[in-house]
Amino acid sequence: MAGDFYAIATPRSMCGPPLWFRLLAFFVEMCCWVEWSGVKWRKVGEIGDNSQQMRCVFIGEYHHAIDEKGRVAVPTKYREIFAHGVVITRGLDRCLFLYPRDAWEVLAGKLAELPLSKANTRSFARFLLAGAMDGELDRQGRMVIPEYLRSFAGLQKTIVLTGLYNRMEIWDATEWDRYRMGAEQGSTAIAEALGPELGV
Repeated sequence: MAGDFYAIATPRSMCGPPLWFRLLAFFVEMCCWVEWSGVKWRKVGEIGDNSQQMRCVFIGEYHHAIDEKGRVAVPTKYREIFAHGVVITRGLDRCLFLYPRDAWEVLAGKLAELPLSKANTRSFARFLLAGAMDGELDRQGRMVIPEYLRSFAGLQKTIVLTGLYNRMEIWDATEWDRYRMGAEQGSTAIAEALGPELGV
């Protein structure tokens, strides 16, 4: 979740979700990533196709147009992973989170295990689950982003899909450029803070 680490260091994050919210998101997603990637690797081993292993990891930056119906194409290289369905929900820093359905089911299971007695965890679960919408890709590899999610993320004519391990994020192109520039300016401080933990 490199994007969320960057957000902590950028001025824009001061008006976004609080730090506890980001840390909880990071913890839950790391647990889900280990479990989901493990499932994928077992499937790869069963069919003996080593060429599919790295497709479990979403990386890169992809610019696409969004039409008047809210349809946007998923990058061709990842369409097979989304073939069984997509789930889109509210993300952090005014972007959307995009999950393959099986990865979302892992995340939803982790959220269900969070203690209901704690206000912070209830808030986090509501944020992700209540805002989620599932769907399917059409024959052209497009998904439909509902209007309420387009409004949440301020999506205009051009969007950017970014790969972040077990999910993709959907950004308005202008918003992404602003965020990325802020992250790049703080990259040295971020590297110094996280380097020892990441072994770099």
